[in-house]
Parts: sequence; structure tokens; C-alpha cells
Amino acid sequence: MSKKLTLKNTFKLYEDALKLIPGAILGIRRPSNFIEGEYPIFFEKAKGGKVIDVDGNEYIDMLCAYGPIIIGHREEEIDNEVIKQIKDKGFCMSLTQPVQNKLAQKLKSLIPCCEKMVFVKTGSDATTTGIRVARAFTKRFKILRCGYHGWHDWAIGHELSGGIPKKLFEDVHEFEFNNFNQVEELMKKYGDDVAAIITTPVNHPGGHKVEMPNPGFLEGLRKITNEYGSLLMFDEIRTGFRFDLGGAQKLFGVIPDLAAFGKSMANGYPISFLGGKQKIMDVLVEEVFLSSTFFPNSLAQIASLKTIEILEREKVLENINKKGNEFAKKVIDLIEESGVPCVFSGGPWMPYITFEHDPNLLYKKLREEFYTQLIRRKVFLQPFHHGYICYRHTNEDLDFAADMISESLNECKKMIK
Repeated sequence: MSKKLTLKNTFKLYEDALKLIPGAILGIRRPSNFIEGEYPIFFEKAKGGKVIDVDGNEYIDMLCAYGPIIIGHREEEIDNEVIKQIKDKGFCMSLTQPVQNKLAQKLKSLIPCCEKMVFVKTGSDATTTGIRVARAFTKRFKILRCGYHGWHDWAIGHELSGGIPKKLFEDVHEFEFNNFNQVEELMKKYGDDVAAIITTPVNHPGGHKVEMPNPGFLEGLRKITNEYGSLLMFDEIRTGFRFDLGGAQKLFGVIPDLAAFGKSMANGYPISFLGGKQKIMDVLVEEVFLSSTFFPNSLAQIASLKTIEILEREKVLENINKKGNEFAKKVIDLIEESGVPCVFSGGPWMPYITFEHDPNLLYKKLREEFYTQLIRRKVFLQPFHHGYICYRHTNEDLDFAADMISESLNECKKMIK
């Protein structure tokens, strides 16, 4: 039986934070989204594919900051470019610096739908900009949405709607991933008023397995939006610069009208963008308002250019794909051998182990036991969110993670009668 981690410093910081910050930590990083009492709450530092918490425990980091770390933590080549910009030129000015154009030209050359783009900071910024653009271009207001698209009013589910007027939900209708019949029914009912259909091209719901698009699903969305004069928008915040340098749209061969990118494009620096067809994006010239003091900040743009350079030069995505497939095969075999009712999904990009629901709710106990055992063995994954693999994860790191998954599954077996 593995020992419980020493987490004295993390819990002290948590108690201090509770007095200063609502909930101590924002959103998905709160202890309730892990296994309370078992997981660290504060990290001290990170390097490559590993993180160290404030009590000195080192982990294989398979959450990668929820996705932005595509190469590795503290990449010197990227950080040095940013430091050089700070020292030689500065980064926050009343006017935009030329690096904007260099990055835009690079992105245009990589991403099929990206004829023009605007740079913002977060995934929520990019998807919300897309919704505003779609509504302005089509002169319609209804949105069909599938998946998580951020924290702004239009994107929040009814279960977390505190502070949001009910009338703001009236024009947003949800549909299930891979359920094209549902989309057809919604379009029959609302199609002439639908500005856009927005979806993640790969489904990654919290607490449920990662789901690839069924053959014809994305193509069906493309066809039906064309028929009704609506726009198709992909939320590629997680899939962009991970599935392919051109995004999942290039990998699957379905080109949307608009797409939101972020996370991996700058290896941790805060930047995202909305890209799309020129005639659609040009509503931002005069019709649609978009402005922010920090959107033109050049540091993340510098980091993004260097990140993309490394992704291309070192064939990073091919490397991750190879390692991720090998890891996925090992874990799938381990799960089958164990007989524990759980499922591996998301390989090779978004590894996730979820537990099959049962009427007696044993799955909840198995999930808690599995992730308790795993964190004690110094593998940092999340019970309610898929993981990631980065370039600096070595084969030894992933072999260790697979071995610890095996040991954790064996502990779960003891709970099954």
C-alpha cells in the first residue's frame, strides 16, 4: 500500500487563500475537482514534463496546465526570445508591434479556414468573439452549441447560471456530440434564425471519455450550415497545435467558417485567436466592437512564433503521436488484464481513464481509489478531466506512468467482489 503524500505546506497555503480568495483557487483547480486531502493544491515549480509541489513532491505532469504545455515547462529557447523582447524592445505599448503580422502570416499558412484573424488572450475570448462575429455577419442570433466553450454568459450551462439573466439562454440551444439527428431537428425548428453551430471537433466532456467524431458527423454539420445559410465554427482551443499544426479541421478534412485556437500555440504564454474566412472576419472592421488593453501585448506573440518554429523543426506532433499511441496501447492492455470496469480514451493526444457507471455507484469509489493511488505514486492526472502528453515526456516517464496505473488498478481490484 502506497503512503499518503506529505502535503503540510499545500494545506497551509490553502487555508491562507480561503481568507483572501473566494474558494481559495479559481474553477477547475479547486481541491473538489481532484481527491480532497490527497492531491497538492499549490505547485512550486516545473521543468520539462515534471512539476514539483510546495512540499517538494515531484510528479510526472500529465495534465500540462490543462493543455498549454505542448513542448515542456520552462523551455529556454522560448523563454529567451521573450526575455530578449522585454530587454531590447518592450511589449506593452499604445500601438501594435510588427510581430503581430509575422505571427498572423504564419498562422494563415498553416490553418485551412484562416484567411484573417484577431488575437485575444483566452479561449473564452476567442469563442465569444466568434459568436459575436457570426451574429453580426448573418444578422441572426440563435446559436447551436456542443461542448465546453468557456465561462462567458452565452457558453455557460444552466446548472452554473448564477448571475446570468435567463433571457440570455433563450437563443442558445445545446446538442449532443455525434447526434446529427438532434442537430437536424434543431435546424428544422430554428434553422432560419441560427447564426452559427459551434462545436469542439473532438468531444472532451468533464468526467466522461474523450470521443472522436463519427464518420460523417462533422461533414454533416458543414453541409447543414451551408443549406441554412448559417456558419460552422470549430472550438479548436484544445485540438489546435496538438492534433495537427492545421488543427483538427485539417486532420479530419472539414473546414469551418470560423475557428478558435489557443492553449498549445504558445507553450503556456497567454494568447488565443479567432480565425476565419475574410468576408466574415471583416465585420470586425466597423460593425463589431473588439478591444482590450492587453490583446496586442507582444510577449505571447513572440512565444507563439518560437513555439510553432520548434513544433515544425523538431516534428513535435509526430513525436507526441508516436509516444501517445504506445502509451495508449499499454494502458488499454493493462485495463483489460485488470478486469476493473474502466475505459481508456483520448489516445494519443488526450489520455483519460474513466470508470463505467453502475447502479450501485461503485464507479465513484473505484475512481476515488484509483486517482488516490495514482497521485501517491507521483503521476499527476485528474479524475474529471483528460490529460495531455508533451514533447518533454520521455519514454521512461510514460513507462513509469503506465506502471503506476497498473499498480493503482491492482488496488482497485481489491474493491471488486
